Amino acid sequence: MSEPTYEELKAQLEQAQKQLGSKKSGPLDFRVGEKGGVSVYGLGRFPVTLYYEPWTRLLAAVPELQSFLEEQKSAGKLKLKE
Repeated sequence: MSEPTYEELKAQLEQAQKQLGSKKSGPLDFRVGEKGGVSVYGLGRFPVTLYYEPWTRLLAAVPELQSFLEEQKSAGKLKLKE
């Protein structure tokens, strides 16, 4: 069996990167654990888990969080994915 060419390896690498990238930007999945915590999967490597009260507080603060994020983005303080 012959060695793969540079172009073939490059194509395989690009394909693998596309597959890995698609996992991170996939749909969010919500689950309730045995102890009553609600976990959100699909945001990153690990799920984000909170109980009911913290989730409701976070959801109530969404407009404030959005404006905070925009301020930080404008100031160049946030690390943004390209």
